[in-house]
Amino acid sequence: MGNLVYLSGEGPRRPDGHSSGKVGRDFTVEEAQAEARIVGLNMLTTLKQQIGSLDRVKQIVKVLGMVNAVPEFEHHPAVINGFSDLMVEVFGDKGRSARSAVGMASLPFQIPVEVEMIVEFE
Repeated sequence: MGNLVYLSGEGPRRPDGHSSGKVGRDFTVEEAQAEARIVGLNMLTTLKQQIGSLDRVKQIVKVLGMVNAVPEFEHHPAVINGFSDLMVEVFGDKGRSARSAVGMASLPFQIPVEVEMIVEFE
C-alpha cells in the first residue's frame, strides 16, 4: 500500500458540544445512524486537514465503529452504516472498506458512536 493516514477515534462532535447516551435506550437505530453520519462528516474534515484534499483519497482501507449500547442491543452494523454509507456517497467504490462494528459498555463522555479509520491516499 502507498501512503496511509490513521485517524483516531472521533465522535459526533457539533459546534455546541456532543450528544450523549446509549443506543437502545436513549437513541433508536435510526437516530444512532444519524450520529454515525455526523462522525463521518467530522472525519472527512479531519482527513482533508491531514492530506490537503479529499481528491487524494485512493481507498478507505479499514473502519472500526464502536457503539455505546445497552447490553441486549444487537444492531451495531446497522448503526455504523450511517458512517459507511456516507463514505460511499462521497468516494464511490473507494469508500467501501473492511469494517468492524462492535458494542461498547461505554465511550468517552457517553457519546453514542465513535469511529476510527485508515485511509490510503496519493
